[in-house]
Amino acid sequence: MLIIYALPIGLLLGYVLRGRLATLASLRMRHMWLIPIALVIQLVIFLPFGRGLSVPASLFMALHLASYGLILVFLGVNLRQPPVGVIVLGALFNLLVISANSGHMPSSATALTRAGETEIVERLLTDGTFGNIVLMGTETSLNPLGDVLYLPAAIPLATAFSLGDALVAVGLVWLIARGMVADV
Repeated sequence: MLIIYALPIGLLLGYVLRGRLATLASLRMRHMWLIPIALVIQLVIFLPFGRGLSVPASLFMALHLASYGLILVFLGVNLRQPPVGVIVLGALFNLLVISANSGHMPSSATALTRAGETEIVERLLTDGTFGNIVLMGTETSLNPLGDVLYLPAAIPLATAFSLGDALVAVGLVWLIARGMVADV
């Protein structure tokens, strides 16, 4: 959800820096077709609203990691754009923690509650997982890289998020703003 805020913030920053949307449209990113494939994979295993398709745990993890692999290939071929390096770092943090937790992101009950996501906390307490997240605890690994940060509940679409998510969002803001002010 944090990425939803990155888009308008990047556009606003681009305009503040006297950039143009037409300049952003000329941003040269290779292999864009990998992103929709990765998103479709994630939609298949996570939707609707956290239920997704019933797939065996090993297939779930393989599909989730495959979606990250596609995204990382896309990012790798576009590293000539400096902001992409920040996005790669965030994606690698997320991939690391998700890989260590059987394809799920550990999420702090406290961060989710403070973000107003009490229904998700209740679901995690009863089911253990919800979509791509698992309740953070002593049995989850790399918890500091999990969803421990949050947007307060008063902010629309508030949620818990990870350091990796924050880095991806910062990199995306930078990429959009940079793409609006320079022909890169």
